[in-house]
Amino acid sequence: MLSACLLSPRNHLFIARFSSRIAAATKWTNSAEKIKFEDHRSIAARQKLFTINHLSPGSIYFLPHGTRIINSITNFLRTQYEVLGFKEVITPLIYKPELWKRSGHLSKYKENMFFVTSEHNSEDQKDSSSFGLKPMNCPAHCLLFAEEERSYKELPLRFADFSTLHRYEASGALSGLTRLRSFHQDDGHIFCRRDQVYAEIQKDLLFIKKFYALFHMNDLTFHLSTRPTDYIGEADQWDHAERILEKVLTESGMNWKRKVGDGAFYGPKIDVHVRDTYGRSQQTATIQLDFQLPKRFQLRFRTEHGDNRLLQQYECPVLIHRAVLGSLERFLGILIEHLNGKWPFWISPRHAIILTLNQNQDVMAYAKEVQKTLSLNNRSFQAGLLPLNTFVFHVDLDCNAAPLGRRLNEARKLDYNYEIVIGTKETENHTLAVSERGSNANRRMIMTPELLREMFENRMQSLS
Repeated sequence: MLSACLLSPRNHLFIARFSSRIAAATKWTNSAEKIKFEDHRSIAARQKLFTINHLSPGSIYFLPHGTRIINSITNFLRTQYEVLGFKEVITPLIYKPELWKRSGHLSKYKENMFFVTSEHNSEDQKDSSSFGLKPMNCPAHCLLFAEEERSYKELPLRFADFSTLHRYEASGALSGLTRLRSFHQDDGHIFCRRDQVYAEIQKDLLFIKKFYALFHMNDLTFHLSTRPTDYIGEADQWDHAERILEKVLTESGMNWKRKVGDGAFYGPKIDVHVRDTYGRSQQTATIQLDFQLPKRFQLRFRTEHGDNRLLQQYECPVLIHRAVLGSLERFLGILIEHLNGKWPFWISPRHAIILTLNQNQDVMAYAKEVQKTLSLNNRSFQAGLLPLNTFVFHVDLDCNAAPLGRRLNEARKLDYNYEIVIGTKETENHTLAVSERGSNANRRMIMTPELLREMFENRMQSLS
């Protein structure tokens, strides 16, 4: 009966759809298996990037090699911030509840926050016994803005902050680097005049596109998230803010979509989605426009006319929240999978490995000299201090007596950018046999340590 039904002419469409779904399911299964094999947690375990301990759920212990990657990315951002006019600050971790009440987080975001209680209060210490761990930096940056009398000449005033943030996640939702309770953001807040909003957001969008292009993530979609049901402030201000974001997205030629009701409680936002190697859409960067928080903190600046002491005119600034990476940890998880652990040289935690062909003393001594040349350019300074402009490269040395083939296989599991083989011939000629990751290892380049060091420096400068 089943056979007759499937062979019936009027069931051809059903058969076609059924076959199509089987093919799609098979394709998805194969893709899922590949993604699972290349999951960021398994790659990170192989490369020794980070670990997690049950005594601090939802928190990451970055190992030395993972810390190198994080530092390379944040140092790059710090350099760009100098060009973009951001001033980096460091702000406290815990605050009294009155700050969160003032910002609106206590009523709108409390279920996502951690609170700590002090048991050390005494009669002569009347400190608040409850403190909230910050889930974001914006209230602290508002306090910094209010520290001084501000003039329109100072705006835009841009703060950058890499401080630790804490947000509650159910234990069942915690996952590797992508869902955490403790994390870091490349957080930034721009205090500006209304007539500066468009240009500031446009610059942020352009920088986001340029940054992701470094990792060949060029397929970006921008989501404009509008007023939610639990919004604070006035509807007409929300409408005005949404129109600004819509205008800058459209006129900047961005590929964007509208997500109705998905904005933050204090303002509309642009969420950036990037497509990774596997075709998955990943949310990363965000830009949020906020008219509410500056009002709640009674922020103000002297207008152009306010410089006249007789007039003393003030206005409330507009606040732009922006993060290029979102969470550093989440971005790293996405990047590990996108690159399959094959790091670009400029952020690589393992630039090169030197492998000796034998245990000859001259070969071993030369290999150590080469390691120093490549790592530190063979510089020697009093008290071992290096100048700030020195490139330091991560070069490991393997003088093991095991067969070269076996040692090369082990090194390739760690995805070094370069493999350097040194034997008696290389030692006598003061040369190296070098192969780059992904190249034919049987066709090694012959060069001097000084030339390879120069190549390393050029790659750092070109962000390749």
